[in-house]
Amino acid sequence: MTKPIVAVPADIRTLDGATWHAVQHQYLRAALNAAGVMAFMIPAFEEGYDIDAILDRVDGVLVSGSASNVHPSLYGIEATDADGPFDPARDATALPLIRRAIDRAIPLLAICRGIQELNVALGGTLASEIQDQPGIWDHRKPANVDRDSMYAIRQNVIVREGSCIAGIVGPGEIKVNSLHRQAIATTAPRLQVEAVAEDGTVEAVSVIDARAFAVGVQWHPEYWAETDKPSNQLFQAFGDAARDYATGKLPAVQAKATA
Repeated sequence: MTKPIVAVPADIRTLDGATWHAVQHQYLRAALNAAGVMAFMIPAFEEGYDIDAILDRVDGVLVSGSASNVHPSLYGIEATDADGPFDPARDATALPLIRRAIDRAIPLLAICRGIQELNVALGGTLASEIQDQPGIWDHRKPANVDRDSMYAIRQNVIVREGSCIAGIVGPGEIKVNSLHRQAIATTAPRLQVEAVAEDGTVEAVSVIDARAFAVGVQWHPEYWAETDKPSNQLFQAFGDAARDYATGKLPAVQAKATA
């Protein structure tokens, strides 16, 4: 059997005056080496896409993190410069892709910006500069460090017993590498909170009524997916779901509502 193929929406970047469609290497590497799938980058355009034409050809969707933020107008808030940077082409590509993948029971793993896009796509809202809120930690990346130190596994999250993710990594505390300044504010009605940080920040969700693997995490399992056990387990579960989809089997892991 050939490897399943997953779609990865791209960011728009400007390099040397030229516009590029880009995905960070760490996500594509984790897809190949930990999930065992092939990743196809989906260019970001603000209009003109046939989302079903893309999904007809893939076995999963991996929505990556990014330096940009979902535009606040998409969840009913007036944008300020402080909310940026923005990437409207990424928004216009990823949000419809997420909604349609869920409708079609195509496995979905959403990471960092991806979990925020998943929440907005299904009707939730986001909070900016969460470190300024009372009782909330500073989840931002440390300054002036190399990438391994930036993505170091340093934060506890509590995985909810009986949740989809608990079925993958086990319930209770796990250590992750979460670095962000935005987070879920109002959780979308179709999403179940799967894990939280010790300060209550939402760190993982699943789609309650999904007919396939449909999970979002605020942390970065892709960075250590080949060496960190929980990170590897998440990517393996996503890869297994994509393999099952590719062969027409029932999904290996289904998101389910818990009491």
